[in-house]
Amino acid sequence: MTSVTASADTSAPVEQASPEEPPSWLDQLTPREVVAELDKYIIGQSEAKKAVAIALRNRWRRQQVEDELREEILPNNLIMIGPTGVGKTEIARRLARLAGSPFVKVEASKFTEVGYVGRDVESMVRDLVDTAVAMVRANREDEVEVEAERLVEERLLDLLLPDSATPTAPSPPREADDTRAGRPAGASGSPGKVFVAGPGGTSRARQADPNGDPLIAERRARTREKLRKLLREGHLEDRTVELDVQQNSPMGGMMFPVGGMEGMDLHFTEMLQDMLPKRSKRRTVSIAEARRVLLQEELDRLVDMDEVVNEALDRAEEIGIIFLDEIDKVAGKRTGAGPDVSREGVQRDLLPIVEGCNVQTKYGFVRTDHMLFIAAGAFHVAKPSDLIPELQGRFPIRVELQNLGAAEFARILREPRNALVRQYRALVETEGASVEFTDDGIEEISRIAAELNDRMENIGARRLRTVLTTLLEELLFDLPDERRGETVVVTAEFVRERLDRIAADDDLSRYIL
Repeated sequence: MTSVTASADTSAPVEQASPEEPPSWLDQLTPREVVAELDKYIIGQSEAKKAVAIALRNRWRRQQVEDELREEILPNNLIMIGPTGVGKTEIARRLARLAGSPFVKVEASKFTEVGYVGRDVESMVRDLVDTAVAMVRANREDEVEVEAERLVEERLLDLLLPDSATPTAPSPPREADDTRAGRPAGASGSPGKVFVAGPGGTSRARQADPNGDPLIAERRARTREKLRKLLREGHLEDRTVELDVQQNSPMGGMMFPVGGMEGMDLHFTEMLQDMLPKRSKRRTVSIAEARRVLLQEELDRLVDMDEVVNEALDRAEEIGIIFLDEIDKVAGKRTGAGPDVSREGVQRDLLPIVEGCNVQTKYGFVRTDHMLFIAAGAFHVAKPSDLIPELQGRFPIRVELQNLGAAEFARILREPRNALVRQYRALVETEGASVEFTDDGIEEISRIAAELNDRMENIGARRLRTVLTTLLEELLFDLPDERRGETVVVTAEFVRERLDRIAADDDLSRYIL
C-alpha cells in the first residue's frame, strides 16, 4: 500500500521564479527528479506525486512552445481524493516551493454564492496576487539589502555625530535680495553654512570650514570611523537618537465593505492612505529601533514597486498555484433551504475562474487562464460525481490518496528531512539535553497512533503529533529546571508506560489523544 504524510512545515513559500524565463534548473528537473524531491518530505503516494510532477514539467514545456500555440495550452487541473492527514496539502505546497511559484491555500467551504454574505470566489485570486507581490518584493529587497544596510549605517552615523548646526528647515533662497543690495549672491545670513540633502532626502545644514582646515575634517573623520567600528560591533545598540518617523493618516471610519467585495474595502483604504499626505513625528528611539526603521525606508526607496507589481502579476498569471481544499463540502444537490443552499452556486461561481477569466485586483486585472488549480477533498459523504458536470470537466485529472497505517507512520517518523522525531530532538537540545528514539520506541508510537485512528476519528499523520506531544509532555515541562544535561531514551517500554492507560481508556483518549 502506498501512503503519504503531511509535513509539519506550514510556512508559506518564499522562493519563486520568473514566469517569462523559467529557472535555469527547471529544464533539468525531470518528473522523476521532482518525485525524488517530494520523497524527501512526503512518504509514498507515488500516483499523486507523478501527477503533480507532470503538471510542473508541462509548465516548462509550455514555455518552449512557439508563442501562437503557447496561449492555447492550458494546465491540467487536478483533484486529489483522500482522507485528512494523508498529505494532500503538503504535496501541493512542496510542489509550489520547488517550482518557485506563488501559492495560496483556500477552503472552498468559506465561499458563498454571489448575493450571500461571505467571501466570493474571486478573493482567492486576489490573495494569490498579494502573495506574488510579497514574494517578488522580498526577492528585490534581498538584492538591494547590502546597499540599503550601507546607507542605513551612514544615516545612523549622521545621527550619532550630528553637524555643529542643524536647523529644522533650510532658509529660503536669498539670491534676489542680496543682488539688489549690491552683495554677492548668498552673502547674507550665517557664513559658512550650506544646505545639502541627507541620505534619506532630509535637508540639514553642514558646517563648512571657511579656511578649509584639514585638521577639523580629519578629526571628524577619525571620530566617525570610531563610531562606525562601535556600531558594527554592536556596542551602541542601546544609545538613543532622535528620528523623524512617517505615520499614515488616520483612516478610522473610512472602510466601506460591500457585499461580494470583501477585501476590496482594505484595498480602497490603502489607496486613500497613499493619496493622503504623509505625517512625520519626531521620536526618541534606540539605535536598534532606528536601524529597523531606516532600513525599511531605504528598502522602500531602492525597490521599484512598479516593476515589482508587473513581475508579480506575470508570475501569478503564468505559474501561480491555487490549492482549493474541502472541495467536497460544496458538492451535493441544491436542497432549496438550509445553510447549504448556496453549494451549487459556489460551484458555478468557480467555473469561470477555473476556466479562465479576468479578475479585478487592486493592482489591475489578472487572467486566470494559466493558473494551476489543485482541488482536494475527503469525499466521505459526497462523491466527485456529485460536483456539477461543468466543474468536473475543469478538473480532468483525479488522483486517489491512500489511508495510513502503522508501517507508514514508522517511516514518517524516520525518513523525512523534517520528521517529527528530528524536530523534537532539536527542541530538547536547546535546553542542553538530548532525546533519542529507539526503533522499538518508534514502532510502538506508530502502533498506538494507528490504533487510535482505527478506534476514533481517522486524522491520518496528524495523530503522530498528538501522541508525541502527550508522550513528551513531562519531559518538556521539567527540562529547564531539573533535566539539563540529561539524555532521555524513548523505548517501547517508555511509550507503553506513559500512553497505554490513556490509549486503553476511550474517554481519556478521546479528549487527550
